[in-house]
Amino acid sequence: MTRSSRSPRGPSASHSELIEEIPPEPGSVPIVRQFVRDLEWAKDEDSDMRLSLLVSELVTNAVLHARTPFAVQVTMTATVIRVAVTDGSTILPERRNYSFLHPTGRGLHLVDSLSDRWGVDLESTGKTVWFELDRLAGIA
Repeated sequence: MTRSSRSPRGPSASHSELIEEIPPEPGSVPIVRQFVRDLEWAKDEDSDMRLSLLVSELVTNAVLHARTPFAVQVTMTATVIRVAVTDGSTILPERRNYSFLHPTGRGLHLVDSLSDRWGVDLESTGKTVWFELDRLAGIA
């Protein structure tokens, strides 16, 4: 895994952290989750848990469904925190409607419920699944 950072100055400044070449392995999920938590961008425990859960869902989907190395970019501006997971699969994620007895299939429902916005950007080499949390909604 490689990591880079960018912090421009000024009134519209944003800060961005990037991890690339993350292997599609279950052990990558807690590593990325801890990476995002260590940024300490959430202002309280509830916001931190919301951010951590959403990151876990997107990374888990990349591991389970894309099965390609992926990158995670976390960006904070004055108004929003954006997390984007880019993988090498062009298969779009879809919400599932499994029964309550099924052990999986609720991740995108959680992302939709807990994020302020989310979406997918499709390119010829893969896709980026992203979510945003408004900083006014409990994020530092």
